[in-house]
This record gives sequence, structure tokens and C-alpha cells, in this order.
Amino acid sequence: MSTPLLEVKDLSVEFDTYGGIVKAVRGVSFSVERGKTLAIVGESGCGKSVTVQSIMGLIPTPPGRVTSGSAKLNGKELIGVSVDELNKFRGNEIGMIFQDAMSSLNPTMKVGHQIAETLIVHRGMSRKDAMKKSIELLERTRIPEAEKRADQYPFQFSGGMLQRAMISIALACGPKVLIADEPTTALDVTIQSQILELIKEIQRTEHMGLILITHDLGVVARVADEVAVMYAGKICEYGPVDEIFYQSAHPYTEGLREAMPQNVEGVHKRLTPIEGSPPDLFRPPVGCGYYARCPYAMKLCEKNQPPSFDLKKNHFSYCWLQDKQAPRLNDMVHVRQRPIQ
Repeated sequence: MSTPLLEVKDLSVEFDTYGGIVKAVRGVSFSVERGKTLAIVGESGCGKSVTVQSIMGLIPTPPGRVTSGSAKLNGKELIGVSVDELNKFRGNEIGMIFQDAMSSLNPTMKVGHQIAETLIVHRGMSRKDAMKKSIELLERTRIPEAEKRADQYPFQFSGGMLQRAMISIALACGPKVLIADEPTTALDVTIQSQILELIKEIQRTEHMGLILITHDLGVVARVADEVAVMYAGKICEYGPVDEIFYQSAHPYTEGLREAMPQNVEGVHKRLTPIEGSPPDLFRPPVGCGYYARCPYAMKLCEKNQPPSFDLKKNHFSYCWLQDKQAPRLNDMVHVRQRPIQ
């Protein structure tokens, strides 16, 4: 196995609020290799975005803080370093496509100038050369009339074009790792497909590591190599995409999958929602975070955190159902007969 580009170990993040301390991320570990895509999936509020923002040093401090853990990019630590040190990595070696392009771009600056600014700061280019490069980047992301568009403001762009402009900024300095935080949110289905294909094409060309944050399992099935399923600030299952979909080993993964519409001809199936709500992270559960919603919950789960159970190579699950002494194991782990389209 090749050395990971990005390796995160035991990352924990907290926020001080008027109501108390929110333990938003609780001991998350994962790695990303060159040319591979890791999808981090889960419901809203499970800690996906906070995880990657803390790696980038983008959580507000205070009230947020990283309480433990490590994040190494090519062996260089990102957690706990100064802002000046982080600025050497951000945009330069690790890029990020933010969820809401309209609020992420400066409404008072022309789009071309915003792309050029990255090149001037990190590459030391002249403004003339940076503007030329920014037009090339807009062309690469398939924005028509790129030279004209570079001289326009964000409000003159459509939603899909804004997301392409964000991709141009993220790619400007040729990062080794690209983080895409729900890049297709609020876009129509056709534009979503175009944006995903664009990101994958650029990844293949540049041989980057890609982290995709999403709650859409359909997107995951199309682009991911590995999947980390997050719930209540923790990873509950991790593995290759085919095994996560067709040999799910955690009830939460199973629940997400059952709530996903299928596109299989002749198959009609009622969607099954996950009952209840995620736990309060002001006071995280002592045992398994999914205990209150799990249809397979056992008394053991309420007070005891499940350890990591290794199922196959690079596929593990934090669930007591994987213990050799657990009942109904065969009801939980099964293979789908037909693939998800």
C-alpha cells in the first residue's frame, strides 16, 4: 500500500457555547492516497464539515478548538501549527471547494481577480500573468467566454458557474489533496452531474487525492473508492465503496441505504426513513451513538462504546453486532443481489 497523502488520526473537536461544550468530532481517523477518492457521508450535523475544516485550520478559535489528534499532509503536521505555517499549505498543497459558492466568493471582487489573488499570494506571479492563468483555469472548468466572465462579479454567474469558479480557485496552485464539501448542494440534477464529472476528470488528470463530503449516497456510488460513514461525531463504518453498499456492517449504514431511492427497472420499493434524531452532542452517549435509533440495539450497546471490528482488508465497523457472540449477525450483514444504479 502506498504512503497516504493525508493521514488523520484520533481527531477531536469541541465548541464552547452558551449551552455548554459541543463535542462535534470525537476521535476520527482516516487516510487519503494519491489518485483516490474518500467520501465522508452522514446526516447533517454529524461532524463531516467540521472534520475537514479543522484540518484546514478554518474553524473559528474560539469558540472552536482541536482537543486531540493529528493530521499530516505528506508527513507534515497541520494541527497546532501557526496561521503563517498553515497558509503555506492552504490553497498551495491542499485545496477546498466550499459548500455555498455564493457566500464563499467575495461579492465586491471580479471573479478573475479572486482566482488571480491565489496565484499572486502562493506563486508570486505578476498580476498580468495571474489574470492570464485565471482565464485558463475558467476555460479548463468549461465556463464559456472565459475572458469575458473573468471580468464579471459573482452575482452575474449562475449557480453552476459559481461552483466552477470555486473549483478554479481550488485548483489554481495545483494542490495534492482536494476537499469538496458538498459541491453539488442546491444545484439541479443535470448541473450536479456535470460538476461531479468535472471534479473526477481533473482528479484523474492531476492524480490528486480527493475528499468528498456529502449526504447523497448516489453521488458516493458514482465517484468514491472508499467511504467513511459518520454519525454523532464518530466514524461508525469505513471501507471500500462496494463493500459499504453491498455488505453493510453497521445498522446506520444500512439505514442510510434503505432510505435511498433506487433506479432499477421493474423494482418498486418504499423508502424506509431512519426513525428519531441524532443524539445531543452537548452530552454524547456513553455507549454507541446510534443506540437510541438502532433496530438491532442490545443492552450492551447503551453503556459500552463498541470497538473496531475488522471485517475484511480495510473494512471495519464500530458495532457490537460484529462480535462473535452477538445474536442476529446474519440478519445484519448481507449481500445485495442487484447493484445500485
